[in-house]
Amino acid sequence: MAKFRKKPVEVEARMLVNEREKIAAAIEWVNDIDMSTSAFGRNACIDSAIERGGVEITTLEGTMLARFGDYIIKGVNGEFYSCKPDIFAKTYEPA
Repeated sequence: MAKFRKKPVEVEARMLVNEREKIAAAIEWVNDIDMSTSAFGRNACIDSAIERGGVEITTLEGTMLARFGDYIIKGVNGEFYSCKPDIFAKTYEPA
């Protein structure tokens, strides 16, 4: 069996925090939208995320729930995925 090492690539990532403004920023980021035009829709999206315990993101494997405390990562091809904080700490370092 051969061993491999991950190539050094830079990714964008942010921890999902249970704060209304940070939830809104995460939703806007992963969906490439601006929620500032509709306060009602913005609040509904934030309230829904709080009730679910995180934000739904579309990944290459389908829709998954990024939970509060997880990192949301934008991969090298623009794809998003969720990563638990302990795995993130072992895999990534500041660029």
